[in-house]
Amino acid sequence: MRLNKYIADAGICSRRKADELIACGNVKLNGAVVREMGCTVEDGDVVVVNGRKIEAESKVYVVVNKPLGYITSMDDDKDRATVAELVADIPERLFPVGRLDYNTTGLLIMTNDGQLTYTLTHPKHEVYKTYVAKVAGVISDTKLARLRKGVDIGGFITSPAKVRVIKQMPRHAVVEIMIKEGKNRQVRKMFAAVGNRVQALERTAIGDIRLGHLMEGHYRKLTKKEIEYLKSL
Repeated sequence: MRLNKYIADAGICSRRKADELIACGNVKLNGAVVREMGCTVEDGDVVVVNGRKIEAESKVYVVVNKPLGYITSMDDDKDRATVAELVADIPERLFPVGRLDYNTTGLLIMTNDGQLTYTLTHPKHEVYKTYVAKVAGVISDTKLARLRKGVDIGGFITSPAKVRVIKQMPRHAVVEIMIKEGKNRQVRKMFAAVGNRVQALERTAIGDIRLGHLMEGHYRKLTKKEIEYLKSL
């Protein structure tokens, strides 16, 4: 593994900052100061940064089924339940990839892989997020067309969405919607823009990673195939 990546994986800093530390002579490998950017670390090597021995943290990737009433944060000054509590038995400190609001349930990826988090949350990486919404009223073909084209949610025009009605009842509808952006409360605002209030909202997939039958409040580790898929994005 390249030395700058080893330092970044230990949670010390970014790769770019690691390069700066190396250039300044603040990094030792097996007792000797190194200034070579392309230097690699092998099993058994000892890396010291600013006088402190470090170890690259093993990467953990999980899918959580976030329940209603949990906030997507590692701690909360209002003493509300957080998603950190759902993975409290995992030794590594995991962070949520993106957000789900307080009243939204479903799929949340959590990891300590900062590079993957960047990939999945940066706007240039267009990854579809799939939601199932229960909305008040009737979803007409006209409303579907507007959602598919893009709607104004308050100074922002959404990208074209993929939308289908799963079930239409007299007073409400169950709708699947797939979006690429992740604006605050975006799905709720999109339905509000066409005159339908969201009564319940669940995220069921991010790209090809699906919630499946994972019980609410539980988590599962991603498979090797799922991790490779996410990294390929």
